[in-house]
Amino acid sequence: MRFVEEVIVESFLPTYRSMLAEALRERGLTQSEVAEALGISQSAVSKYVHGQVATDDRIAGDDRVGELVERTAEGLAEGETSRVGALVEAEVLIRELEGDLLATLHEEAMPELREHDVAWIHDPDSRLRETERVLASVRRGLRVVERTGGFAGLIPNVGSNLVECIPDPTGVDDVAGVPGRIFDVKGRATIPAEPEFGVSEHVARVLLAARDAGCGDLRAALNLRYDRELIDALEAVDHRTIEFDAEAALEPAIADALAVEPDATVLYQTGAHGIEPIVYLLGSDAPTVAGVVREIE
Repeated sequence: MRFVEEVIVESFLPTYRSMLAEALRERGLTQSEVAEALGISQSAVSKYVHGQVATDDRIAGDDRVGELVERTAEGLAEGETSRVGALVEAEVLIRELEGDLLATLHEEAMPELREHDVAWIHDPDSRLRETERVLASVRRGLRVVERTGGFAGLIPNVGSNLVECIPDPTGVDDVAGVPGRIFDVKGRATIPAEPEFGVSEHVARVLLAARDAGCGDLRAALNLRYDRELIDALEAVDHRTIEFDAEAALEPAIADALAVEPDATVLYQTGAHGIEPIVYLLGSDAPTVAGVVREIE
């Protein structure tokens, strides 16, 4: 695992400091004065000036880097720019380069990132961070499922799925689940693959419909086989339950049900011709929803 910060330390900083040290020397500063300006040792300055430090040609050839080096060198040499000011300008440039040049170097250092938009990988609000958090949450929930002894007996004929969405989903592609669903294989819950986005159609639609109907704080869902005793057990541990019409269109049926019981965290339908009865557990995240099964064991 390689961090973008490693690319900055190993490629950008040596290149930038080398260029800046050379630019300051060209303006008449001694090695001692360059060392003072950059906050490094004189021996380090000597290595930079004499090309004894490995640099990156792509960084050195970037116009933005060259322009900042010249501007900063001029400001430091003339006493118009402080070390703090120079640092701030360099930090701003690094943030800008993370959007393209450094992102490219990072991808080369860690090829797995090429399938993602890593332009702002360290951004706390980035989609990549959110999707990875959701996938991690689903994995945690699946571990709970695997460790719950009686779970296999609650899987319906169509299989179960544990899903979770990003904070502001717009469709099923924003919901992560298990490809192929979870099935009972010889009394054990079998999870066929790692969670992915956009692989759950029905359970994802139930979750999104519930959110659209006013349950926006609920981001995860799990479907189980229907049993009246299961509903009673869920109600006994203080879950609000509500039935919806299995034969009606899914979204309006769920909206109608939640209009009656807006605090419901359990939705169920008792089946119809060709439709298996199913229970849907809703919660804040995948581990929480998976943990509900443990409450009723």
